[in-house]
Amino acid sequence: MTATVRTTSTNGAAPGAGTSDEKLDEVFAPVFARIAEGAVQREQNRSLAHDEVDELRKARFGSLRVPVELGGYGASVRQLFRLLVDLAAAESNLPQALRVHWWFVEEQLLAEPGPERERWLAAAADGVLVGNAISEPGVGAIDRYRTAVTGDDEHLRLDGTKYYSTGSLYADHIIVAADRDGERVHVLVDGDAEGVTQHDDWDGFGQRLTASGTTEFSGVSVPADRVLGPGYGTPGRTYGTSYLQLVQLAVLAGIAQRATDDVSAWVRERTRTFTHAQADLPRHDPLVQQVIGRLSSTAYAARTLVLDMADKLQGVLDAGGGDDASLDRVEFDVARAQAVVIPSVLDATTQLFEVGGASITSEKLRLDRHWRNARTISVHNPLIYKLQVVGDHVLNEADLPYAWSAGKR
Repeated sequence: MTATVRTTSTNGAAPGAGTSDEKLDEVFAPVFARIAEGAVQREQNRSLAHDEVDELRKARFGSLRVPVELGGYGASVRQLFRLLVDLAAAESNLPQALRVHWWFVEEQLLAEPGPERERWLAAAADGVLVGNAISEPGVGAIDRYRTAVTGDDEHLRLDGTKYYSTGSLYADHIIVAADRDGERVHVLVDGDAEGVTQHDDWDGFGQRLTASGTTEFSGVSVPADRVLGPGYGTPGRTYGTSYLQLVQLAVLAGIAQRATDDVSAWVRERTRTFTHAQADLPRHDPLVQQVIGRLSSTAYAARTLVLDMADKLQGVLDAGGGDDASLDRVEFDVARAQAVVIPSVLDATTQLFEVGGASITSEKLRLDRHWRNARTISVHNPLIYKLQVVGDHVLNEADLPYAWSAGKR
């Protein structure tokens, strides 16, 4: 197997002594609790979570991985993903909306020391958040990005249309994937820059509040230092695909936990049951207990797998981005974890309705959002393709597809 490996410096790849789990929980547990209180109402009203993102910004949630000496929390990768699971349990839209932000911070940590690296890590420490505009309608990026950077370094401009611009409406800056002279690049633009138009037109039945709509770029002026280098889909191994996929698995783990908490609370207060039930109260019914047991076990298993993968990613990042063997291992393991977490969470969030009669389907409860959200986030990187990749790798030592895109071909 041959592929190029992105070369990066190990300088700054692993933050120094960081903040303890206990201190992080002191800061963020109250924030997550407040965010959780309004989750059902936001779902009912389709209210984007601007206020909730502002709370995260004020608490400097986006600086979790920034070293303490640069104003961040110096959290480990495991600590980050532990908190992403907890945030997903409070509001599953938000970790997905911030998914690319974490990758952007990791890229800065891996970069050579210098003014640009310090600039963006300091910005993250101050609460700045980064969204993305990668995918395109139609041809997408299978053939090329239609979104393009043109002009010379003194007069660069960005033009094009992106869809699935996850988190961009919440973000201060947007990473845009574009073509420049036949090469794929990433461009960082301000969310409020002249020529940027954003639409909240995501029409999926789940993860409705991720701000994953259309973004248009019309003659947006791009300073030369905002062209960040090779864009997504550039051939070669990278930690980024497993990292970004693991954020989605953390969301699923959080959904399973919130579903467990919501349904358990509902069952504890319920006095209505059936004539042929096994107990007078649902919470004493062994059949109902079995459903709750499945939910709780699914949440535990999903969380455990996410944290195990986070530890493996920590090793890759500590090594400055990893070598061929370590990158293949973590990419392969995250793909296998996906094949376990997705079906178990989908099954559990379907089975939860067995604990009650028609009243459990009340829109006031919105328990259906757990399955809808899990189903929606699970199709971002379709499981059927991941299973095929895993099987081909096991049987034939086939290369793993780090660089892939969606579109017509």
